[in-house]
Amino acid sequence: MLADLIEEEEMVNSLPGAARAMFRVMLDLLTGLSSKIADLDKEIARRAREDEVSRRLMTVPGIGPISATAIAALAPPAETFAKGRDFAAWLGLTPLQRSTGGKQKLGATSKMGERTLRRLLIIGSSAVVKQASKRGAPRGSWLEQMLARKPRMLVTVALANKMARIVWALLVKQENYRAPVPAKA
Repeated sequence: MLADLIEEEEMVNSLPGAARAMFRVMLDLLTGLSSKIADLDKEIARRAREDEVSRRLMTVPGIGPISATAIAALAPPAETFAKGRDFAAWLGLTPLQRSTGGKQKLGATSKMGERTLRRLLIIGSSAVVKQASKRGAPRGSWLEQMLARKPRMLVTVALANKMARIVWALLVKQENYRAPVPAKA
């Protein structure tokens, strides 16, 4: 740990006294900030458990207390959007369309929308993709098929898009998430 390193005999001799004192002050500040962050995390988790909408959202893999409370607080009413794709587009998670002459061309993700929620969903989906990469995704699942043929970051953003649509459906139907059962081959 850094505090132990500062107190080591070699460092005591090589660091000026004023530098050691400043490092101790900085370490005390970091310890205080870590404590405050832990307290805030506990408060967010408590509020997420108490709020019905947040509890429902936390049933989706990749959505934890921070994402759930942020969605509940920042997203407009789900009825504002006609379908899940509209909600995902509001977040900036849908591909840009450059269609002409009856040919549909989809580009990169638009990234035009609610930046905070988009980031939280991408962070949550990256955790799910990382676990699926390490432990393996369920046999026959959408995630397994995507990981087999697409780059990992593309799968992460596609999963975030899918999660946004699931969030919209949960908010509209006021139900808990039910994991899809993979089709048997």
